[in-house]
Amino acid sequence: MPDNTDHYIKPEQAVTLHGLFLERVQRTPDNVAYRYFDMHREAWLSLTWAQMRDQVARWQALLLRENLAAGDRVAVMLRNCPQWVMFEQAAMSLGLVVVPLYVVDRPDNIAYIVNDAQAKVLLFETAEQWQALRTVSGQLGCVQRFISLEKISVTNDQRLQCADEWLPAQAALQPERERKRDSLATIMYTSGTTGKPKGVMLSHHNIVYNAYAGLLTFPTGKDDCMLSFLPLSHAFERTAGYYMPMMAGFAVAYARSIPLLADDLKIIRPTILVAVPRIYERIYNAIHAKLEGVTPLQHKLFTLAVDIGWDRFEYQQGRGAWMPRLLLWPVLKALVADKVMGRLGGRLRLSISGGAALPPKVSRLFIALGLPLVQGYGMTETSPVVSVNCIENNRPSTVGQPLQGITVRIGEQNALLVKGPCNMLGYWNNLEATAAIVDQDGWLNTGDTASIGDSGHITITGRLKEIIVMSNGEKVPPADMEAAIQRDRLFDQVMVHGEGHPALVVLAVVNPEQWQAFAQQVGVRADMPESLCDTRIEQQVLQRIAGQIREFPGFAKVRRVLLLTEPWSIENGMLTPTLKLKRSQVAVRFANEIEQLYQGR
Repeated sequence: MPDNTDHYIKPEQAVTLHGLFLERVQRTPDNVAYRYFDMHREAWLSLTWAQMRDQVARWQALLLRENLAAGDRVAVMLRNCPQWVMFEQAAMSLGLVVVPLYVVDRPDNIAYIVNDAQAKVLLFETAEQWQALRTVSGQLGCVQRFISLEKISVTNDQRLQCADEWLPAQAALQPERERKRDSLATIMYTSGTTGKPKGVMLSHHNIVYNAYAGLLTFPTGKDDCMLSFLPLSHAFERTAGYYMPMMAGFAVAYARSIPLLADDLKIIRPTILVAVPRIYERIYNAIHAKLEGVTPLQHKLFTLAVDIGWDRFEYQQGRGAWMPRLLLWPVLKALVADKVMGRLGGRLRLSISGGAALPPKVSRLFIALGLPLVQGYGMTETSPVVSVNCIENNRPSTVGQPLQGITVRIGEQNALLVKGPCNMLGYWNNLEATAAIVDQDGWLNTGDTASIGDSGHITITGRLKEIIVMSNGEKVPPADMEAAIQRDRLFDQVMVHGEGHPALVVLAVVNPEQWQAFAQQVGVRADMPESLCDTRIEQQVLQRIAGQIREFPGFAKVRRVLLLTEPWSIENGMLTPTLKLKRSQVAVRFANEIEQLYQGR
């Protein structure tokens, strides 16, 4: 808990998300709000809060032309950039409901979401995105206006307008149309476990309260700077990387791209970083790749720095005893730790991981080398943060303690239940799904199993339903994917794997007759064991799998496949007596092969 939170905008002062923006503009109009890279000028530029207000006024005037009523939905499909904020704030000032879309999603999935929400305006960025949207334009009849940031010269759709031509040169910001804290602010679509995406309805107060409660966990000041790179269409980034900085008054810099993240960290030198485990894993893997080329002495120094750094962390947390070798830390810090932290900009004083479980080996390395890294837990349905560790009471194997005002308990089958002001209003147009997750007393069943320690720290132990959580935080229902893949007669048995990994792989037992014909068609001998891992075979099999899983979200792609001829059975321990797949047994039996699939990427 920070000593002084007076500079935070409190929920009762903000009331709504647009009220939060207006309060920030009033308090610090000349402070830098956002930094971004201008592709045309090839330079990093800044916008103050006063400049953002003037831009929001232009977007507000644009939306006023569309004659939309309070409660109407508008969709935004942009990469992280100031225009994302401008458009949303303008929309919310008019009482409109914002529906974020992922820029990498498939057109048919976008069409489903836009139709389900009945969005009347859709803002996107590039001509490439327009080409994708045109393939489903017949399914987007509810959209009365498409707005592009890029100039698109050739189009026969009268609904399309370029933002530069449609925005007025200047405008005065009109007063907020309505300021009701419990009104619907946004519908965020989550894939959930099965079926079509579900629209999570979040109120202004849901998010404003979550942002404030999150800030009470960490001391932040106006001199802090956050590098934003997770998509703003993700609830974690939207609350932690957009509303929290606005509430606390520090600047956000938008990274150019994930491939350029290493460069942007050194340029921006952020003090706060919010990421999913996959980002920390990338840096971890890069560090270990570099270690392969160092001398034995350098390798020993690195290992010693991690070991002593961890002992130092445990001592600082009050869980370990002081020992003489801790006196070596200043030397190891200068020789090892500072160089690693320099790759992250050298100024990080808070780093948060969420969206999926952080591998212990990864958190241990970074914490040991001096990165203040904490893990949290949440879901879109809880706006999204439920719990987080704090710097002075950090138990890396847990997801921390609940935020202020949020209550948790363990329900039937050890399910983690959550109650508080951040629980969603419900699923859009889906009373049945809402009733299945929130009971009459307001307890929301997260679907995760957990335990709660004496200190109040939550440990996630598993999931009630078999859901794969990838290292980027995306969730995949394996049983549904497996059923879809098995529609292809080449496969008798299938298991999708990817827990904690950045990509999905498939283990598949082939049908003997179908395999013979398929191998002959490709031009390999089916009776030769090496034919199962022939690159030509794998490429064609991946194409067949992709054809079967088209209806799944774009992130649910299978990158590698392991083909097998021996069926999984009760006898060899791979099936239960009721013929259900023992996933953990299959994963253990083929652990080496699975590891090789990921290394082979």
